[in-house]
Amino acid sequence: MSQSTTNTAAMAEEWSNPLRDPRDLRLPRIAGPCGIVIFGVTGDLSRKKLLPAIYDLANRGLLPPSFGLTGFARRDWSEDEFRAFVRENVESHCRTPFRESTWKQLAAGIRFVQGTFDDPEAFARLSDTVSQLDRERGTRGNHAFYMSVPPRAFPIVSRQLADCGLAKSEDDAWRRVIIEKPFGHDLDSARELDRVVSEVFDPSSVFRIDHYLGKETVQNLLALRFANAMYEPIWNANYVDHVQITMAEDIGVAGRAGYYDGIGAARDVIQNHLLQLLALTAMEEPVSFSAADLTAEKTKVLSAVKLPKDLAAHTARGQYAAGWQGSHEVAGYLDEKGIDPNSTTETYAAIRLDVDTRRWAGVPFYLRCGKRLGKRVTEIAVVFKRAPHLPFESTATRELGKNAIVIRVQPDEGVTIRFGAKVPGGTSMEVRDVSMDFSYGRSFTESSPEAYERLILDVLLGDPPLFPTTREVELSWEILDPIEEFWSTLGQPQPYRSGTWGPAEADEMLARDGRQWRMP
Repeated sequence: MSQSTTNTAAMAEEWSNPLRDPRDLRLPRIAGPCGIVIFGVTGDLSRKKLLPAIYDLANRGLLPPSFGLTGFARRDWSEDEFRAFVRENVESHCRTPFRESTWKQLAAGIRFVQGTFDDPEAFARLSDTVSQLDRERGTRGNHAFYMSVPPRAFPIVSRQLADCGLAKSEDDAWRRVIIEKPFGHDLDSARELDRVVSEVFDPSSVFRIDHYLGKETVQNLLALRFANAMYEPIWNANYVDHVQITMAEDIGVAGRAGYYDGIGAARDVIQNHLLQLLALTAMEEPVSFSAADLTAEKTKVLSAVKLPKDLAAHTARGQYAAGWQGSHEVAGYLDEKGIDPNSTTETYAAIRLDVDTRRWAGVPFYLRCGKRLGKRVTEIAVVFKRAPHLPFESTATRELGKNAIVIRVQPDEGVTIRFGAKVPGGTSMEVRDVSMDFSYGRSFTESSPEAYERLILDVLLGDPPLFPTTREVELSWEILDPIEEFWSTLGQPQPYRSGTWGPAEADEMLARDGRQWRMP
């Protein structure tokens, strides 16, 4: 074993590496010789997530010593200025300790190309830079291109990469493209986007990032269901009353007005994150956890999703108004900078969906998301039916609710099980809800990797199980498009006060079914 390999393995072990090779838990999954090019490298996503994730991977010993990082942007920077920019953001946002030795190794492979997306000469310089990394750093022609840019820029960047010869894999070298959501704004645009990108890159080389699929607790949902004997027998319509999937944010548009207005909560969150969580919650056990087998089961679920017959009764949308977020007074959506005062864009969306399979027939799935809600939380709550018979006095169970298994995706990753227990003391029988809690932070010494760490490493390894396929994206738009079309006829969304849990019509939506939203 070479000295560099020994050092890399030692670094990975030192950080108690959670991204291990599943074939041998003693070994980390280390990327081979390669580089990554980031378009939109000066944007928020790159500064706060991508650059720190790349550093953390290097610090965990999961990137090769020769790794190349190239930024492409309009800024008139020298490579030293770009390195200073990368270091500043890495130090501000990295999750592992900052080590000078790791930084020096990473910095040696950092390059910068100045240019715009419509400038062929800039892409010619990029091609020269990539070739230089191959010669000087030994990246061997293996490069991933990360499009951290608005979707409207995907086609032109793809064509420029094709024209300068960077898009096609050759011999033993690979080229891959990473596309950030949203994948279009409806079914037609998603198909057009896929057509354009597929003309340039082989479909197997296209990785669509949904960062929620990289979160530890989302993957733990599969472990909870399929590694334990006690849950799967009751994970069906015989026992489950309904499922609630919630993604709540306590922030407003936070400087994203230009992107968000006209997109809205449903396109921003439900079409990708929440429908993926629904698919993982409802799918059958896969033959294996390979990309093909996972995709097959998720696709079956999305194909079986049925919309409610009465969209007016079983969907809700809202728009946050002024109010209080904690101790701070905040403005309403229509008063935010850059928002059209007549905007009909929803900042809250809730829908009921049904999964028309033998396992889930009659079990509604309620999905909700929104901004300026009571607190930041993402969770999947599987709520069970009441026991068919309670041999207690009616007063003994008046505070007893329904059993539930709640998978907390963020921020406090873990699982809570809610069940009934006797209140201690006294001679009478009184039963009320209690919770049994598992928390990642308290149960494991390993730190959970940030979602982008896992997903970037998976791209570099060519490991696609956590990435939505073209068919999954199309099915998601087929579900959401009729709802968006219906909402477009309704005018202004219902206002809700900031700091609350959404508009009244969302509560009415569940009340019609004899249910109510969980309070996270």
